[in-house]
Amino acid sequence: MDISGPAVRMRIYLGESDHLGHIPLYEAIVKRAREEGIAGATVLKGVLGFGASDHIRTSKLLDLSGDMPMVIEIVDTRPKIKAFQAILSEMMAECGKGGMVTLCEIEVLHYEPGKS
Repeated sequence: MDISGPAVRMRIYLGESDHLGHIPLYEAIVKRAREEGIAGATVLKGVLGFGASDHIRTSKLLDLSGDMPMVIEIVDTRPKIKAFQAILSEMMAECGKGGMVTLCEIEVLHYEPGKS
C-alpha cells in the first residue's frame, strides 16, 4: 500500500471500558480497520480526560478509574476513511456507549514498512 500526500486522520475518543460483545471496542475498531485495508491505526491510552458525560477519568492512585480515556488514530485517503465511517458508526451504535469522532486533513510525508 502506498499513501503519500493529502490524507485524512480520523480520531476516535472513547472509554477503556467500552466493549463490543466481549472485546474492548478500541481493539474491535483496530482489527476491523485492518480487515478493511486501512493504512494504519494506533490506540493511545489517556491519563486524564472527560467528555460529554462530564465525568473526569484519571489514573491517580486514589481515584483509579476502570474507564480511562482512549484515542484511536486512523490514517488513510479520504475515500477509505469515508467508507470506514459507516462501519465505525455501526460499531459504536452497537456498543451503546458515547464517544466522539473527528476528521482532520493531513499530509503524509513518509509511509513504508520497517525492516525486520
